[in-house]
Amino acid sequence: MTQKHSFHIPVMGLGFTVDTPLKVSQFGIDSVISIVDDILIERMRKMYCNKFKISYSEISDKIEDFRAKRITSYLNLINDLVENKFEEFKNSTIKKGYDIKNYFNQLPDYSIIKQEFNKINTKNSSLKEIKNWINDNFSMGSIDVNIMTKLDKENYFKGKKLSSEFNDAHAALRGFANSNLKSSIILSAGMNPRLYSYIEQFDDFYPNENGKIKKKLVLKVSDYRSALIQGKFLAKKGIWVSEFRIESGLNCGGHAFATDGYLLGPILSEFKDNKEKLAQSIYDVLVPALTAKNRTIPLTTLPLIITAQGGVGTAEEHNFLLNHYNVDSVGWGTPFLLVPEATTVDNKTLGILMKAKEEDLYLSNISPLGVPFNNVRGNTKDIEKLTKAKYGKPGSPCPEGFLSSNKEFTEKSICTASRQYQRKKIKDLDNENLSPKQYKSLYEKIIVKSCLCVGLSASALTVNKIECKDSDKVSICPGPNLAYFSKLSSLSEMVDHIYGRTNVITNTNRPNLFIKELNLYLDYLSTKIEDAKSDMTKKQEKYLLTFSKNLDEGINYYHNLFSNLKGRFEDTKSRFFDELAISKDVLQQLHLKIEDLSLQLVVAK
Repeated sequence: MTQKHSFHIPVMGLGFTVDTPLKVSQFGIDSVISIVDDILIERMRKMYCNKFKISYSEISDKIEDFRAKRITSYLNLINDLVENKFEEFKNSTIKKGYDIKNYFNQLPDYSIIKQEFNKINTKNSSLKEIKNWINDNFSMGSIDVNIMTKLDKENYFKGKKLSSEFNDAHAALRGFANSNLKSSIILSAGMNPRLYSYIEQFDDFYPNENGKIKKKLVLKVSDYRSALIQGKFLAKKGIWVSEFRIESGLNCGGHAFATDGYLLGPILSEFKDNKEKLAQSIYDVLVPALTAKNRTIPLTTLPLIITAQGGVGTAEEHNFLLNHYNVDSVGWGTPFLLVPEATTVDNKTLGILMKAKEEDLYLSNISPLGVPFNNVRGNTKDIEKLTKAKYGKPGSPCPEGFLSSNKEFTEKSICTASRQYQRKKIKDLDNENLSPKQYKSLYEKIIVKSCLCVGLSASALTVNKIECKDSDKVSICPGPNLAYFSKLSSLSEMVDHIYGRTNVITNTNRPNLFIKELNLYLDYLSTKIEDAKSDMTKKQEKYLLTFSKNLDEGINYYHNLFSNLKGRFEDTKSRFFDELAISKDVLQQLHLKIEDLSLQLVVAK
């Protein structure tokens, strides 16, 4: 199948892309469903069964392995519905010339399939010839899924602790593996060796002699070294990583996994320079592992795709990533939150997103996982959370528990956003002899945690009119790029924007994606320096110096890159260099602060 589009829609939250494939797959657009929340998934399955008059039988949480079974059933349903929709689209396209022209008008001009269609169209081909060509060349966008590898809490059934294959991430993986999908699973949030080893049990993840894999594995990675280590780890088990998905550490939505100051451009450059070496070195590990398992050995090195995402906002940036770094696809996430034809966001939250400015989008501490989380001020879940705390009722009832990971007070993991945890933590705080200032600071760090399980799925329930308590209390996790998109767009308008046929950006003061990411990292470094001021350790000193050094190398890389660019970013290059110089000055000031702290550390000894 020839790739039709050069972009994909990544996973967003728990519910914002839960049914996106049903909206965009017929147009050849790849998208990703989160399979973390099986409760939401079961409610969505019931809703769609009722909508399309399909027999529905509830998968109760009282039956064994209900989580995996819910996920499998939902993915099978979405797959069937998308296939039916795709067949209807093909048939209507054949009958109506407008539909087929509209379909191809949305594709980029460099699309091979678009060029082939234009040739056929000029030949005045018969309806039968066009029909045969469509059947041979049209294919759906991939229905991919995502799980965060660290969301792998232990589970219990009838009071008894279950074995590891019933952990949350393991069960979600099994739910995908047992489905009818021929697509990819994206594993994010770092390496989970036990989960990775579990993949071995499923035949669909192994290649045939032609290198075809029914269920492909995609790893979201932060750098080349991580890709090589994880790729070889899985290859030793006979599992091929079909794609490495590189995401900006900070210029993204959702949880933000900052690198040690490594920037997107230099990271992509290393992948570009070493892609063949990476593929071959992993393949060399794969072959003996497959041999030892008596598995089929592919005749040639398997395809390896490199994709990138995080903060891309213009056609020029999109094309630059494709052409300069040779990435195979670019992820467009946050802008699609303002495309109701593609994602599922309730009207009230859409209003908040459209009004959001740069200062409203910030890196928060609301995630119970303790990982920085992109947030927007004024979201309804945060308002509810702070109101409850104000009236002496901090914390959430924790009805779902997908982010439960703390065992500070209990044998079973509980969530730091839960009422149970926060009451215990505040009680401990009350027993400490703290000044009002110290108490306030620590108290706020406790109550800032938000119930993301409910908040990130609530919008899907509201939009689809699924009755549920607190479905109007929404958390949402746009990236900083949202500040430059302030109006609703149709799917065709956003696609046209990606390919440079129109412009939907409303804030013209938008910096280049590389400058934006750099400044986010400078802000992050500044925060880390502040954290180290009171009592810096040798470990913190090493971290800060390494971070600063990597940012400095990144700035030099961008200066050399843009100095040698011809015919690209010509209209904005002068501004780029001005902003780069300002960022370098800021970094130098931050480096002086680190040196001052280092000197204090020496004096203290």
